[in-house]
Amino acid sequence: MPQDSVPTLYEWLGGSDALNKLTTRFYQHVKADALLGEVFAHMGDHHPAHVAAFLGEVLGGPTAYSEAHGGHAHMIRQHLNRHLSQEQRRRWVALLLETADELGMPDDPEFRSALVGYLEWGSRLAVINSQPGASVEEEQPMPKWGWGEVKGPYVP
Repeated sequence: MPQDSVPTLYEWLGGSDALNKLTTRFYQHVKADALLGEVFAHMGDHHPAHVAAFLGEVLGGPTAYSEAHGGHAHMIRQHLNRHLSQEQRRRWVALLLETADELGMPDDPEFRSALVGYLEWGSRLAVINSQPGASVEEEQPMPKWGWGEVKGPYVP
């Protein structure tokens, strides 16, 4: 199969509509979650859409998040001084995957492996950047996640 005919992860999961459904439902669950509810208690109404746009860009979709918010550095700034724990990180990942299952998102091993790979990497980076003394490098490239590959130098 020619490389150009391989869909991006973004296309495979159903694009922006699917991601918006996922993040909207996910953050409904988050608000009710005993471990995560307090972390996101002051989340704005647009938060799910911003996360959907970010994930979409990372997974090979449009660059809407970077264009509207400033890319990866902006996302890192959202985690500064939040003091996130590994327990919260693990719950966040598990709840997102449970929500993906609830909504019937693709569950083939190749897709889920790539998705879990990004969620593990990204959530661990969020924890690192939420600790005291973390800072933001303004020129960080946006992560680009694909089928078993990552494009770009990403060093926390």
